Amino acid sequence: MEVLTRTAQRRRRRLWKRILWSGLLVIFFAFLTMSAFILYIYNMEAPSLTVPETSIVYSADGQTIGEFSQGEHRYWIPLDHMGEDILNATLAIEDRRFYDHYGFDPIRIGRAILTNLTTGSKSQGASTITQQYARNLFLSHDKTWIRKFNEALYALRLELHYTKEEILEGYLNTIYYGHGAYGIEAAANLYFQKNAETLTTAEAAMLAGIPKGPSLYSPFVDLNKATNRQHVVLNAMREMGVATEKEIEISKEEDIQLAEESTMTGKRIAPYFQDALRQWLVEEHDFDMTVLDGGGLTIYTTLLTDMQKEAERLIAKELSLDEELETALVALDPRTGDVRALAGGKNYNESTFNRATQAKRHPGSTLKPFLYYASLEHGLRPNSMLKSEETTFVYDEGREEYHPGNFNHRYADDYITMLQALAVSDNIYAMKTHFLLGFEDLVDTAAKFGITSQMSPIPSLALGTSDVGIMEMTSSYSPFANGGYHITPRFVEKIVDRDGNVLFETKTERKQTLDPAYTAIMTNMMKGMFEPDLGADYASVTGGSIADILEDRPVAGKSGSTQSDSWMIGFTPQLVTGVWTGYDDARALEGDDAQHSKQIWALFMKNALKNDLKLSFPIPDNVVEVNINPFNGLLATEDCPVSRPTLFLSGSEPSEYCIEHIDDTEDNDGNNDELREKFRQREDKKKEKWLDKLFDWVTLND
Repeated sequence: MEVLTRTAQRRRRRLWKRILWSGLLVIFFAFLTMSAFILYIYNMEAPSLTVPETSIVYSADGQTIGEFSQGEHRYWIPLDHMGEDILNATLAIEDRRFYDHYGFDPIRIGRAILTNLTTGSKSQGASTITQQYARNLFLSHDKTWIRKFNEALYALRLELHYTKEEILEGYLNTIYYGHGAYGIEAAANLYFQKNAETLTTAEAAMLAGIPKGPSLYSPFVDLNKATNRQHVVLNAMREMGVATEKEIEISKEEDIQLAEESTMTGKRIAPYFQDALRQWLVEEHDFDMTVLDGGGLTIYTTLLTDMQKEAERLIAKELSLDEELETALVALDPRTGDVRALAGGKNYNESTFNRATQAKRHPGSTLKPFLYYASLEHGLRPNSMLKSEETTFVYDEGREEYHPGNFNHRYADDYITMLQALAVSDNIYAMKTHFLLGFEDLVDTAAKFGITSQMSPIPSLALGTSDVGIMEMTSSYSPFANGGYHITPRFVEKIVDRDGNVLFETKTERKQTLDPAYTAIMTNMMKGMFEPDLGADYASVTGGSIADILEDRPVAGKSGSTQSDSWMIGFTPQLVTGVWTGYDDARALEGDDAQHSKQIWALFMKNALKNDLKLSFPIPDNVVEVNINPFNGLLATEDCPVSRPTLFLSGSEPSEYCIEHIDDTEDNDGNNDELREKFRQREDKKKEKWLDKLFDWVTLND
């Protein structure tokens, strides 16, 4: 019996030894497996933390005007720019043991499993901040055990490759706070119009409570629920020991001031400008749209917010009575090409079609300065005279006829100078010049000024019958203002990535394509549209109605009108601005519709430049200024009713004085009557001017 007992004892000892060794082997192999698993994970590449980040757009004067995003409005900020309150509030409500675990918390997991088994649901969460961060980066939000396993796996990878500070920073920059705001900086801006580091304890607690259910706890959705949730967070902060009882009570009593309720639209100021900016970067500079929308870029533009706001204000005021009449405005610096203001319509919310960059319309008489510039190159001068009269133009070897007319079909029925023809926008003078030069000449000259749109070399081109863009037409006037340089419009000064590296930088692109002497002469003549004295019985100057608005600032320009389009383009040495008005369906303008473009332009130029110097246009060394009688082109005397300072290429200025208006005096012995009679006889002989003879010869021999 004793022998059997000892045998049984030995068997039991051997069994326990086997169990012990088996257990040790299991533990050993489990340890090896876990070590190998951890080593495998550690040797894997660090998981990417890259997430789409909102790019911020700034004006040239440093104001935030908008942003580009992929639908997730996020502004990445470092941990030390978040403020202690938001860090403490988030840790208190989401993961108090954050600094004590390695990605997942066994205690929380056990508690969650027990609760879920007891209730038969999966409502009790156990995710740590690291797990939530992993879910936001790599996984869906499905409540399945497979997702939980993958979540823990990714969390472990994050913990092995990144510090706690990097994980917490990433979490607070990616978590969703509702209404399109991702990350604490976007949330602080959305709900309180603040930066995250300036949040109060009460504000921080309210934001920290939102991620559990943005649609439930957003103060924009339900302020009572948001406040109750805030109190839960504040109590958790007290329990965690990061806030005193007194601080908590003060925070609960704080009257929180919410920002105006809105969603994050991305385009706060100058939406048409921002659309044009995107188009310019993507189409002309091959910029990656994905990087533009999600790269967290800082985009420094050329826009001046004061000018932009003034443009939008004037458009809204001037066009308020006509719901369908549309407009576009472009203002740029002719020295650099910097786009300072741009409006592609009167209401972006009603129409996103950008008329400033996408529409093409007939420019009308705004093409005439290119024509007259070409005529200067061919030897004509500001005092060259042609007869303004009803004219039938014959071309194509006599097979075709063209019958243009002046406004209201009124003509001088006499000879007028180029200076006066431009000021009153005489169509007959322009057409005769067009025929003299040849139709191709205007096409070539327009291209020198920067016109890239297709133009047909036909008679009516001189009156602006080929479509051009508003931006294109406005920038093409820059050479008049800058001494003959073609400039390329630019929207951006530079683009910087989130690490401060300059990704893209522009420089002023300017090329001397035109003669500075002739551009100066043209600019001098283009000032004439604002000088009422250059008007005639049959036509007044085209800018007379807005001359007083401009006061005494040196300004030059040209208006243009067709049946469906109204233009005004003008400039100073600092700013060139173009305004177009018309209907999108190209219906005919009625009544005062054609006047809106001039009014908007004049008031904009006045207000946009109110703090700038009143600069005169420079005169090149090979150009001289003389006073002429603008009606006959001769040197003016003190007796002429109008004496107009006019520029000529040196050596081409008139040398003969006008004696038509010499006054009689008591002691002149009647000599003045004799002089005037000789002058009239001489003028009668000149009635058929050499230019008109040349014009007749050209049209007869076409």
